[in-house]
Amino acid sequence: MKTTEIPVLHGSTFEAVIGLEIHAQLRTETKIFCGCTTRFGAHPNAQVCPVCLGLPGALPVLNRRVVDLGVRAGLALGCTIQPRSIFARKNYFYPDLPKGYQISQYEHPLATDGELAYGDDGDRRVVRIIRVHLEEDAGKSLHAGDGSGSRYTHLDFNRSGVPLIEIVTHPDLRSPPEAAAFFAKLRGILTAIAVNDGNMEEGSLRCDANVSLRRRGDAALGVKVEVKNLNSFRFLQRALEFEIQRQSKLLDDGSQVVQETRLWDETGSRTMTMRSKEEAHDYRYFPEPDLPPIEVSEDWIARVRTSLPELPDARKQRLIKEHGLSRKDADQIGLTNEWARFFEETAATARNSKAAANWLTGEVTRRLKADGTGIDRVGVTPEALGQLIRLVDDGRVSGTAAKDVFDRMYGSGREAEEVIEAEGLGQIGDESRLRDIIGSILLKNDSAVKRYREGNEKSLGFLMGQVMRATQGRADPKLANVLIKRLLAGE
Repeated sequence: MKTTEIPVLHGSTFEAVIGLEIHAQLRTETKIFCGCTTRFGAHPNAQVCPVCLGLPGALPVLNRRVVDLGVRAGLALGCTIQPRSIFARKNYFYPDLPKGYQISQYEHPLATDGELAYGDDGDRRVVRIIRVHLEEDAGKSLHAGDGSGSRYTHLDFNRSGVPLIEIVTHPDLRSPPEAAAFFAKLRGILTAIAVNDGNMEEGSLRCDANVSLRRRGDAALGVKVEVKNLNSFRFLQRALEFEIQRQSKLLDDGSQVVQETRLWDETGSRTMTMRSKEEAHDYRYFPEPDLPPIEVSEDWIARVRTSLPELPDARKQRLIKEHGLSRKDADQIGLTNEWARFFEETAATARNSKAAANWLTGEVTRRLKADGTGIDRVGVTPEALGQLIRLVDDGRVSGTAAKDVFDRMYGSGREAEEVIEAEGLGQIGDESRLRDIIGSILLKNDSAVKRYREGNEKSLGFLMGQVMRATQGRADPKLANVLIKRLLAGE
């Protein structure tokens, strides 16, 4: 596990104890209790109705798809799906909560007692999952100013009623890098099973971090501070680093840590007080009277279980076993269903898994980064890439020229063979032609020839490079190497 670059604790007396509460928006077309769309980016208050606005007399009706996805997440995290779970009203006042309460689950959640392992084989950790429960999202407060110093707030209720699961962990994490690594692993699981889209910038995945310090060796937990609404791995790690240092310094100086909720200020690289313990809400949970209990049968659970795709850890192990990939390549290629599918289709056409992996982690990744897009928008089909790899293996095009062919194929819909013929990029394997090219290069580089004949083997690499440059990477490297040696030997 990588450690943070800055000291985490002010001293070595204390250790950090960290637990996370992850809020993941479920991938549904409509909200949890009404038919309003969950589409992101609409004009404020364009996706609302009496139910999600909390108008009097409007009754919620549960979206069954939400329960399916909640069960799916619970099973993927090794949880026990509860046969009977109950919605509750979580009562508190905030302007973006029009009903004055949030419909959530409390004493009887959908799923309990799971775990998720993360880290590599040499440093594998397990975090226990307390619960996975269903709830609705609140609206959004948009704070603004008119330039004269006065401030006002707009309310957008488009997110009201968007379906969420909340995943609550035990305080099993001990450092900011561990917390970030675990959050990243969880994101991979949720996206792999199509429960969440993983889009943290749009707020569909975010987390709250609970952190306290205790003296090393103590079993009792220290005073807990909650840092709210962290929507990137980097923000989570930086917020925890700051908060641990802040608490550690207080304790070293003989002061007390105050139980409170704080927010992360990325601009100032610090956490700030949101509300103190004295201001914290007593939520006064009670069962939601307008919704019956959710009863999940064994048949329902079995049906969802059979629909689960291959999970990332299992997929990576299979890629290593079946395709001979390295751990590093399997970690990248096996990260998502889309990457694994693209790789396996490419490898099937190419009949060369190692070459397919090299192209995906090399040229394909380079183009995706340059375009700022993902594998789902890659500009070449697996079949077309596989055919290019086969042409390289058959000696029809050199490995260097193949990169030029790939760039010309990318986004054009053209096949490799078509590009090679039209652009004259085929490999030069004619011995007579190569001999003439090499002879000319040796005449122009007599000093390198002399050094080689005096025993300097590195000069051979230089001359080979000149041949590849003169042929724009099209020379058959094996034949060219043989011919250079022959000509240097006077044959």
